[in-house]
Amino acid sequence: MFKKILIANRGEIACRVIKTARKMGIQTVAIYSDADAQALHVQMADEAVHIGPPPANESYIVIDKVMEAIRQTGAEAVHPGYGFLSENPKFAEALEAEGVAFIGPPKGAIESMGDKITSKKIAQDAEVSTVPGVMGLIEDAEEAVKISQEIGYPVMIKASAGGGGKGMRIAWNDDEAREGFQSSKNEAANSFGDDRIFIEKFVTQPRHIEIQVLADQHGNCIYLGERECSIQRRNQKVVEEAPSPFLDEATRKAMGEQSCALAKAVGYASAGTVEFIVDGDKNFYFLEMNTRLQVEHPVTELITGVDLVEQMIRVAAGEKLAMSQDDITLNGWAIENRLYAEDPYRNFLPSIGRLTRYRPPQEVAAGPMQVNGTWHGDAPSGETAVRNDTGVYEGGEISMYYDPMIAKLCTWGPDRPKAIEAMRVALDSFEVEGIGHNLPFVAAVMDHEIFIKGDMTTAFIEEQYPEGFEGVTLGEDTLRRIAASCAAMHRVAEIRRTRVSGRMDNHERHVGEDWVVSLQGEQFAVTIAADKEGASVTFEDGQTLRVTSGWTPGDQLAELMVDGSPLILKVGKVSGGFRIRTRGADLKVHVRSPRQAELAALMPEKLPPDTSKMLLCPMPGLIVTVNVSEGDEVQEGQALCTVEAMKMENILRAEKQGVVTKINAGPGDSLAVDDVIMEFE
Repeated sequence: MFKKILIANRGEIACRVIKTARKMGIQTVAIYSDADAQALHVQMADEAVHIGPPPANESYIVIDKVMEAIRQTGAEAVHPGYGFLSENPKFAEALEAEGVAFIGPPKGAIESMGDKITSKKIAQDAEVSTVPGVMGLIEDAEEAVKISQEIGYPVMIKASAGGGGKGMRIAWNDDEAREGFQSSKNEAANSFGDDRIFIEKFVTQPRHIEIQVLADQHGNCIYLGERECSIQRRNQKVVEEAPSPFLDEATRKAMGEQSCALAKAVGYASAGTVEFIVDGDKNFYFLEMNTRLQVEHPVTELITGVDLVEQMIRVAAGEKLAMSQDDITLNGWAIENRLYAEDPYRNFLPSIGRLTRYRPPQEVAAGPMQVNGTWHGDAPSGETAVRNDTGVYEGGEISMYYDPMIAKLCTWGPDRPKAIEAMRVALDSFEVEGIGHNLPFVAAVMDHEIFIKGDMTTAFIEEQYPEGFEGVTLGEDTLRRIAASCAAMHRVAEIRRTRVSGRMDNHERHVGEDWVVSLQGEQFAVTIAADKEGASVTFEDGQTLRVTSGWTPGDQLAELMVDGSPLILKVGKVSGGFRIRTRGADLKVHVRSPRQAELAALMPEKLPPDTSKMLLCPMPGLIVTVNVSEGDEVQEGQALCTVEAMKMENILRAEKQGVVTKINAGPGDSLAVDDVIMEFE
């Protein structure tokens, strides 16, 4: 077994690999750019080597710099994580020439499967059903339009060397095909150093389901069930689960056997993933094979008890798999939500800055590990588990140079409803401040009827949130629970204020019993009867809710019991009340005396400033192109400029017809959120 490995990656996946290596008694080496000097993976590793400036194409994906770090530290093997160099055959070749083991598949398998065009041809030769498309490389935008017309819209424009949603666009007409081709080509060149593009038919109403395979260097290959990855945004997975709520055992077996056959056809050895789209009749079509560890691998680990990183290391060291297909059993259900540094209220645009508060929910062990079909340890028997794979910490910086994912929150339960409920509680307990993040959105998904039924497709986000995410409107019962809780919390805060102000005598100053709670456009008049154990909150219609909690003023997380059921609230202070976040909702809750409520109703509403004649930068980023000039007349939907942030290009379009009167930024300019890019007449 190896004594020292280098992790050629950063962030949460580097931390994830370090944890398993430490468990195996293997020393680790981290590499880092200027932007990551204080990163968590650097702190966790036994050694760390600086490899250059922040941009990945000047540090993490420069093979010579990584090879020099290997020589400096004497690492015997390299785990590439995902992204960066993980599917670069030149990197595997360089390691082989240096006599360093690659904790991944052979170079030939990377070349065959890592290239989407080649892999599709191999799949066709192996009689694997594939999506209709043009396998040849596309030279320019006009050829892309011609091919798209021949295939028939909609089409998927893809980078051959792509992954993680990078270099991928859906086009529904000629104009989108032209724009999508150029953006995909640019992203592919920047992210992978390979700008080759191909086009295939975009299958509508699909489910995205993938099979985890594990193969050794001795010809053995097994599959470890499937993962449902249908909830995606901009072709980037957001929510994953294992197993899929859609598959039956026969389809699972067929997909698994086909995946193993494909892996064996290319001499695969290591962990890998074969991705399929599955239609409503459970017909499945090969998409691609990812010759690396997947972001969503934890859900497979949680239901199989198999540490995939450990298996990758053992396979790279030449060991045979210690398990056969008959040994693999699926236990319970696991769900993963990806925490992204992006603002769901701004169409999920990237957000950067300092994590002024980062408090994940407490992790709870996922139970036993499975070896040779036997669960070792205390088998799960109804309890739930929480796992959070992360690469950040409170006080750390979220950089504009890398992928916006900062954590993967996973829960396990003995069945799907229990896993979902565990996730709801975990999301409500997850405290993140200082940046925009998508916790409210994924919390909303967990409560969405379609997700609960398991009927989602890859069009879920587009169909259910066509105007973008605007928060959650809570039902009457939930609002009453929050109103009662906030009234009880306000009473506690009022008592604290009397003590701090010194307005106390030998007898506790009386705090009012009648209050009006305003939230989400509604008002509830309540009366509080408090005792040492809690408070009974009675509404005008006679309903009484019993509230108990250990919350004290200043606590940013309130864990309450309301009529015997748990309620978790993130609590912030606003004038006359609280900012409450729970179950995807972000509420201003005001608790006033009846007279204060009467006067508040007379106050005029403050209107936001008019920015309708300005194009504001929606995220911190770099201007790539400006498509118009001063004096130009623009039409609704016309592309105005392109902003790059976190390795993704974002085209900003005109919201209505107008004339450009002033342009304040040009290509190469770095802008902050809400900087004015251009103004209109």
